[in-house]
Amino acid sequence: NKVFIASAIVMLIVISGTLCLFLLSLTASRPTNLGVTDGRLAPCPESPNCVSTQAEDHDHWIAPITYQGDAETVIQTLDIIVRRIPHTRVIEKSPNYLYAEFRSAFFRFTDDVEFFVEVESGRVHFRSASRVGRSDLGVNRERMELIRSRFQAMHSDPIATPMNLDAPLESQSAR
Repeated sequence: NKVFIASAIVMLIVISGTLCLFLLSLTASRPTNLGVTDGRLAPCPESPNCVSTQAEDHDHWIAPITYQGDAETVIQTLDIIVRRIPHTRVIEKSPNYLYAEFRSAFFRFTDDVEFFVEVESGRVHFRSASRVGRSDLGVNRERMELIRSRFQAMHSDPIATPMNLDAPLESQSAR
């Protein structure tokens, strides 16, 4: 009988925690500081659940994507790549900017991902940040490296479709 009560208490705690995380994910609203201002994306918060090519600290910084060609083709390529990743919705698209929301499969946490094509330098700057919580278990960095590798694969041979282009992002579904 004591084992049953202890099991029921543990199960109640797990269910309550899961429900709280799910509700937290539903209450997070879209940030108001997104977009490009004076050639810069919004800075990362102090929490470790963000990466940006324009971050000034080592923990948040990630290398930009380099490209050749015109900005619209780059944005179109990124749009194709982003839409092939599960639980993704493109919110805004212009000739040099793309904004998408990525949702985790289980808790439905939303990450905001932006791309900005800096024509002068031949670089794509990007930022990927979780809306809630502190840790993302490395999902934002992993996602952006996946997008970079898919972009490079498509640009090295724009006719061929790489085998792993449709592979889901493994760790994203774990959150």
